[in-house]
Amino acid sequence: MNFMMFSSVADTATDKTLQQSTSVLRQITDTLFAGNSLWVLLGSLVVAGLLGKGVSIVLRRVSRSFGKRADAAADLAVVNRFRRAETWTILSIAIVRVVFVILGLYFWWAFVHPNNRPSGLIGASALLAIVLGGVISPMLRDFAFGSGMMAEHWFGVGDLITVVPFGEIQGVVERITLRSTRIRGLNGEVIWIANQNIQGVRIAQKGVWTMAIELFVTNPQAAEKLIENTNALLPTGPSLVATRLGVMSVDQRAEDLWHITAVGETAPGREWLLQHIAIDLLKRLDEKTKKPTLLTDPVARYADNDTERQFARAVKNAKKIRRAPRSIKLGKTAKKS
Repeated sequence: MNFMMFSSVADTATDKTLQQSTSVLRQITDTLFAGNSLWVLLGSLVVAGLLGKGVSIVLRRVSRSFGKRADAAADLAVVNRFRRAETWTILSIAIVRVVFVILGLYFWWAFVHPNNRPSGLIGASALLAIVLGGVISPMLRDFAFGSGMMAEHWFGVGDLITVVPFGEIQGVVERITLRSTRIRGLNGEVIWIANQNIQGVRIAQKGVWTMAIELFVTNPQAAEKLIENTNALLPTGPSLVATRLGVMSVDQRAEDLWHITAVGETAPGREWLLQHIAIDLLKRLDEKTKKPTLLTDPVARYADNDTERQFARAVKNAKKIRRAPRSIKLGKTAKKS
């Protein structure tokens, strides 16, 4: 009996809400096509658009100023701070435009209904959001994913990223909005990707990938000369080999066995220049010498000081022996005594 009464009250409340929403929508429709209401609405939206565009121009200039300061800074912490400011400035452009559109609609409603409260417009907007939810749900998901990425600082404007799970999508982030992200690829193409499709990103922390080549040689001086000749044949530039190979360590393993580590840097996506081209050049140049020095084929790997430090810490902690608590040891000692 109580359940039936509750169900009846709920149905009555639902019917009343639908009737009120229908009444508000009918009122908005009648108002829209009454007198000069349509022209006022169009004028409000045009003014809102112009104001939004004007503010956007100012914000873009501010973002470019942040970008220039980031490029001129030498400290990585300062660079990241200016890049973050540049990202939020660009992101605020879309937010400002939406706010101006909302203000334009509010002005139109207040102008046409000077004596009415805007609660009717709010209720109608809520109903329209529910009705159109199925139509614009993909866009809403983009907004949700974009807001989450920005709140957690996944990446910023100017970062070199690789999009997961689309490994072929990589480049410099040029623009971020709540709905999408624009990336400039290494070949110059512009890539737009919806935020909901970005499951993760790989970020080049220093803007480049650091590659190390391990060589086992019989003569360290000849090997250094071999690396120097290889550098002369590698294409260099910001989007190619950013930093040429340099000898980082020389370790003697035996009387005629030396281990040399050479490190270089490439733009993301150009790792093959050191992984394959540089190694092929090392082998060919060594074969042309009177007395080859390479004992084995060189091996290329990714190298990063911070990463190696973290891995070393993890391995060191994993090798620690679990020891019994002090209380247990004391108990065993007392028992023996």
